[in-house]
Amino acid sequence: MQGIVNWLEKYVVPVATKIGSIPWLVALRDGFISTMPITMAGSLATLLNALLQTYPTQWGWTGFVNAIQPIVAIDGLVSNGSLGIFAVFFAAMWGYHLAENYHADGLGGSLVSLSAFFLSINSSTSLTLAKPLSSSVAKMFTDANAAVDGKTVTISNLFAFGQLNSAALFTAMILGGLAVVIYIWLLHKDITIKMPDTVPPAVSKAFTAMIPSMAAIFGVAILNYLFNKLTGQVFGDWINATIQAPLMKLGQGPGLVILVSLLVQILWFFGIHGPNVLGPILEGVWTPTQNLNIQALIDGKQAQYYWTRSSFDAYVWFGGSGGTIVLLAAILIFSKRADEKAVAKLALAPGLFNINEPVMFGLPIVLNAIYFIPFILAPVVNTIIAYFVTAAHWVSPVTISVPWITPPVLLAWLATNFDWRAAVLALVNIVIAFFIWLPFVLASSRMAADEEQAA
Repeated sequence: MQGIVNWLEKYVVPVATKIGSIPWLVALRDGFISTMPITMAGSLATLLNALLQTYPTQWGWTGFVNAIQPIVAIDGLVSNGSLGIFAVFFAAMWGYHLAENYHADGLGGSLVSLSAFFLSINSSTSLTLAKPLSSSVAKMFTDANAAVDGKTVTISNLFAFGQLNSAALFTAMILGGLAVVIYIWLLHKDITIKMPDTVPPAVSKAFTAMIPSMAAIFGVAILNYLFNKLTGQVFGDWINATIQAPLMKLGQGPGLVILVSLLVQILWFFGIHGPNVLGPILEGVWTPTQNLNIQALIDGKQAQYYWTRSSFDAYVWFGGSGGTIVLLAAILIFSKRADEKAVAKLALAPGLFNINEPVMFGLPIVLNAIYFIPFILAPVVNTIIAYFVTAAHWVSPVTISVPWITPPVLLAWLATNFDWRAAVLALVNIVIAFFIWLPFVLASSRMAADEEQAA
């Protein structure tokens, strides 16, 4: 096993370290993290509406549902202003962090990214009606610059929520990122307007960013115009159909889910924060599916995706990556090593809230050959079980975004909109992980006893 560890340390760790320090990948990860308050607000609104309206309606509590309609309406506004336009918030934060990471003005990068996003998405929406409009009504729509074709009404100069939510994330990533790259490059080349030192800093900064910002926005606009003329499609729609949709579909297959779970553990074993390094994949592939599941719940529709970003937190990373809360329990119950029990007692409280740095570096698990196998194996086994159980529709998919610091089991129950089966699945995975960890905890205890006796 030491040979495997040495090979990983020689070939895998240096690559992972370099990937984890690439500024644009760091900016992508930080862009998603920055939107967390907005995501939590929208998820809380969805959760409240499920408690106050969805379930009471099913139970026939008509009077109660009617009485709390103002609260339901407020929750609807919160959902529209958060998850409904999630891609807008991401575009702003992605541009900000990308510019900052390349030592450019973050506010300018944010504005450029936002502008590039809006000019790259479809500014018209089509409605399919139950029956064709009468001639008088059709004329009203035509006078309002809407095109009427039988049962279909196309309204121009209108952004629909479906063009601003998580379904448009890759448009924000690619074209917003391209615009910010142009902006940064021109700033670094000093192709700017210089103002005298006597000009207020805010005015001077605005003039400095003027040429790079205009060049970036016009550059992306020209690209969109040419693409539309050559293909007849809006660039953003094409990106969604050919890049985002296939990636989201790939993320619903077992291969990528299990591979990412494995890589997170390998990176953590060498002291590299796996979820941070793989953040662009975790967030880029599975955050959109999660947000679309939340939107489906809001709209009263069936959730489309069975594996999301929070699925890892709900069923695999109990107490943090590796399911280390299980290790702490095994140590406290069965270990006779005083040093490990002391660390476990200190790490238990933060571990209940999925903070596992104390055990990762205090026990340690990092570069600890005894715990290498269970640290890799337990999460992968948990991932496989949770994936196939969820894919078989034996538990509800994640439809609520719950803070990652929520204690295990409770997180699964809340994230699946109060599905008790999800809590049972989390408990089953915890038990399985416990018995994977246990032989190695006992082995570690025996090794320490043998060393002490020999000494």
